[in-house]
Amino acid sequence: MTLFEKDGSPDLSRRVFLRGTGGGLMLGSGLGLIGSAFAQGGGGGPVRELPPSQPTGPPIPEMEREMPIEPGRRLGWAVVGLGKFALNQILPSFGESRSSKLVALVSGNRQKAEQVAPRYGVETHNLYDYQSFDRIADNPEVDVVYVILPNALHAEYTVRAFKAGKHVFCEKPMAVTVEECETMIRAGREAGRKLMVAYRAQFEPHNVEAIRRVREGEIGALHLVTSDHGRILDPKDPADQWRMVKSLAGGGSLYDIGIYSLQAARYLTGEEPVEVFGQIVNKKDDPRFREVEDRMAFQVRFPSGAIANLSSSYSTSSVKRIQAFGEKGSLILDAATEYESNKLTLRTEKGRQEVKMKEQSQFAAEMDHFSQSVIDNREPKTPGEEGLRDIRIMQAIYRSAQEGKPIALDATGSLR
Repeated sequence: MTLFEKDGSPDLSRRVFLRGTGGGLMLGSGLGLIGSAFAQGGGGGPVRELPPSQPTGPPIPEMEREMPIEPGRRLGWAVVGLGKFALNQILPSFGESRSSKLVALVSGNRQKAEQVAPRYGVETHNLYDYQSFDRIADNPEVDVVYVILPNALHAEYTVRAFKAGKHVFCEKPMAVTVEECETMIRAGREAGRKLMVAYRAQFEPHNVEAIRRVREGEIGALHLVTSDHGRILDPKDPADQWRMVKSLAGGGSLYDIGIYSLQAARYLTGEEPVEVFGQIVNKKDDPRFREVEDRMAFQVRFPSGAIANLSSSYSTSSVKRIQAFGEKGSLILDAATEYESNKLTLRTEKGRQEVKMKEQSQFAAEMDHFSQSVIDNREPKTPGEEGLRDIRIMQAIYRSAQEGKPIALDATGSLR
């Protein structure tokens, strides 16, 4: 396992292939027998044999989901990093994509890349390692590069992809520092290419519905958001080993999963923080937290007066919960940011209602959104500036925890 992979060894048992099947209804299977009877006579007059039956089928039914656009019009994607997340979530999601197709892989493990490539129809000449990555500039099949690497490598491979003339879709957090984020944005502008940060929750159906209902006033004026994201950091899991190294991860639980809590507060309120206050708690003598934080509790205040009480943890059992409280009711997402099977509950004076949403791949949705943004030459929903803003806010939260006092922010998330 190389540190150049975001996650650990592949688990191909969870590959997902979508196959469409169709069939026509065979009509008139008995017509041949009837024709034969007529041919044998009986009834006077000339005998004619009926024409042979033909298999027929109904026209295209009403589609529950839009069909993909033609293969030649879909954008070609190269995935950089073949860790657990890429193999179990991202690569299979191309099977549900309408305007994105997987055409290239980049990995430090050639054997792994060669094992994966044929399962997804990726040609051998479209396999790269980290040294040969820049040769992707000569590959017209690749339109978009998806960077799925440890946080500290996001900036380098984003800039290299822009220099190769490709658009970039980058995993969150966007980078380790504000300066790296600004470099990535500048490189994209200079190359005339687009940059989007992979904030999948903003494309997850239950979160999208929660945002809609809050914005349309179903729970009244929003006063309080709470969100908690926690899990156990496992040093035996290769996918977690680099997360304990600050030079690779940039931070601990806040950067990794606390960013979901922060994002929730921002996209539910539709506002930007004016003040943050953070506190860090590390378990003494725990080798996992020699360089990065374990638990982070942080409060975010917004211009409207709304407050968000948020947390992240690397030492608690799994929690992925978001709650919004207004003057007329509340919304609860629990689970909120799982890869699938999230739940949304609405509570108002009319009672409690579980909001049913049709399951669809949040990964395919975000990738297709970016492909369509490139095709239509428009700004994506979560551009580099969105990622930069989160890094600025999280850096302010760290500073607040270190200084033990609230930190005021301006409209861009920068320190006042």
